[in-house]
Amino acid sequence: MRTHVRGTNNGSDRKLASPAGPGVGLAFAAIVLAMLPAVLDQTMLATGLPTIASDLGRLSDVSWIVTGYVIAAAAATPLWGKLGDRQGRKRMLEVALIAFLGASAVCGAAQDITWLIVARVIQGTAAGGLMSLANAAVGDLVTPRERGRYQGYIVATFAVATVAGPLLGGLLVDHASWRWVFYVNLPVGVAALAGLRLRFRAPVLERPRQALDALGAALLAAATSAFMLVCIWGGQRYAWGSPAIVSLVTAAALLSGALVWRERRAADPIVPLELLRTRTVAVASMALFLATAALFSINIFVPLFLQTTTGATPTEAGLLLVPMMLGITFSTTFAGRRIERSGRYKRYPVAGLGLMTAALAMLAALTGEPSRTSVLVAVAVFGLGFGMVGQVLIVAVQNGVDRRELGVAMAATSFFRAVGGAVGAAIFGAVFAARAGAAGAGAPLRALPQGTQAHIVDAVQSVFLVATPIALAGLLVVLLLRELPLRGPERAPTRSAPAAAHVSIGQRERELQSSTAGR
Repeated sequence: MRTHVRGTNNGSDRKLASPAGPGVGLAFAAIVLAMLPAVLDQTMLATGLPTIASDLGRLSDVSWIVTGYVIAAAAATPLWGKLGDRQGRKRMLEVALIAFLGASAVCGAAQDITWLIVARVIQGTAAGGLMSLANAAVGDLVTPRERGRYQGYIVATFAVATVAGPLLGGLLVDHASWRWVFYVNLPVGVAALAGLRLRFRAPVLERPRQALDALGAALLAAATSAFMLVCIWGGQRYAWGSPAIVSLVTAAALLSGALVWRERRAADPIVPLELLRTRTVAVASMALFLATAALFSINIFVPLFLQTTTGATPTEAGLLLVPMMLGITFSTTFAGRRIERSGRYKRYPVAGLGLMTAALAMLAALTGEPSRTSVLVAVAVFGLGFGMVGQVLIVAVQNGVDRRELGVAMAATSFFRAVGGAVGAAIFGAVFAARAGAAGAGAPLRALPQGTQAHIVDAVQSVFLVATPIALAGLLVVLLLRELPLRGPERAPTRSAPAAAHVSIGQRERELQSSTAGR
């Protein structure tokens, strides 16, 4: 059985295998496997950092193992999206995966910290492509109406990986070597490469007529790197008013201005400003930015809160986040299946951000009388909400843009997610530091004096009080989302191929608006 999906690369309708066919299932599994190393790598690495620092002997530089990866991934993501649109997403996904695997092998063989950091930067650059290109490839594989269900499968896989990653990393570090944290990526990546090569049929793309906007890519990478360093270093390594941070802020502002100037004049810009002005992309990007920022208040400070107030060990505190992962998995799967049946999707991110706001307000209220049970309920509610936000908004963006710019659109959502996480961590870290001060610095949490513990609890409460309006702002933003009819096997194309020849993003959105109004 075959279904028709509108192809926007040359205005003609493309045919993709139905999700019921075995070919699509195997191709989808290969796409998920391509993303999996990037997810497992980050979760497994955390358990090996102390051992790496001890083995390579440069404790002061070990933070760059994480920092270099995160900055490189965020800075390179838009470029990968553009390359995927120009050169083909299958081809560029394979290139990114090969680069990631090569860098993983180098990381595992590293003999000093500098070698490892350089390889991690390369690995992060490739990881930016893996995540954005794989999401765009799902858009090539199935219709918008069916993508919610498939995005749910991705989230479920990653939720399991997020929980299993630290446990697997600990086993590898304890019973083999920290180098296997990187080597374990190789068999997974090779399997993904084989699946992509044999089973994934990419659509044919037009040959690009304009040269790649290399200057725009360089300005974007430089501006992103400066901004991310501000978020990572501000208030931690350097004071917010220090010359280093002020210089980075100034550089980020100047480079951003130069980037906007360049993109307005480039024939084929790395970041099409028309795309960012489209309501679907703009609303989804801002909502993802705010939702991801709010998520970091949970990931960072709930374990700290549990250790401080309930005496949980670090391992117990990490495992107490499992209900959030289960909530994310359930709600994403539920929303995806309901979207496929009804074709309606706006209600889910609205409900999701509402639940996230309620959960954060609950956590802020719980600090006075903390218990593990109440925290478990709150994080589970947060997970149920978050699961209805991220992947549903990705489906909305994929449905609202032409396939010619699907890679750039997915890169934009990945970029705003990454920046949202960095900004959230910076804001909440600053709030926590301001409220907690230097109380108990360097002491084990359970060994802190009672007064010091009270300061930390008050600081964590302040974090949740700040996170609550951030989630609420995301709710207000997503209310502006315009729900467009989902293209899928139940909806036959209504335009002839010649009429569809050169459709801009804005034209697509206006057309679907008219279709909705006429129903």
